[in-house]
Amino acid sequence: MSHVFPPDERAAFYRVIETRRDIRAFRSDPIPEDILLKILGAAHHAPSVGLMQPWNFIVIHDRATKARVHALFLQENEVAAANYEGPRAALYRTLKLEGIENAPVNVCVTCDRTRGGPHVLGRNTIIDTDLFSTCCAIENLWLAARVEGIGVGWVSILDNDELRAILGIPKPVVPVAYLCIGYAQDFLDEPELQRRGWAHRLPLARVIYHERWEGEGLGSKTSGAAPGAGPPSVPHGRDV
Repeated sequence: MSHVFPPDERAAFYRVIETRRDIRAFRSDPIPEDILLKILGAAHHAPSVGLMQPWNFIVIHDRATKARVHALFLQENEVAAANYEGPRAALYRTLKLEGIENAPVNVCVTCDRTRGGPHVLGRNTIIDTDLFSTCCAIENLWLAARVEGIGVGWVSILDNDELRAILGIPKPVVPVAYLCIGYAQDFLDEPELQRRGWAHRLPLARVIYHERWEGEGLGSKTSGAAPGAGPPSVPHGRDV
């Protein structure tokens, strides 16, 4: 019995991955409750080490809450902007790095680091597998949203302690992602940071090694990188 999906379904799957974007501009149309639950259901079907399922999803519609989070973003973005000088700083100021208040829905994805008790199968050595598992849930959510024509933007320019206070998140629980979710005004053919000249996607050959680490930027036969070449810088809160 073959477990391979039909060609058209496989093609659709890869197309979803390749056309996923970090969205900051949303339409005002509300997301139907059943569609939102389907997207969250896809996130909840993510793999997790020891089946610990450490995630929770705080769904936010309230304008006042969004305004408080947006104010937090503005505060932290000023700090982040100080990392850049000259033309880079000017370009940074023109990048739209959030859609908190104009997205119909915000979702904070958290990780409960106590879920499953002190001994979770598979977590004895690598404690952070709970955080890794939560990131798998976020990726599932992102791809499921793309299938529905819904955009997702991850806002990471936020202070977690202050965000925890705004949302009433208890101390053992970690806010992993603050997501803006809504029907996208557009899905660009290429990532916005690439289109704007901030960074470019690395060639696949540059990030594949064989058998062991071959060294960053050493011009190995696999990486194809020039000697001394390093990865491009990326502003916090945006994907490339």
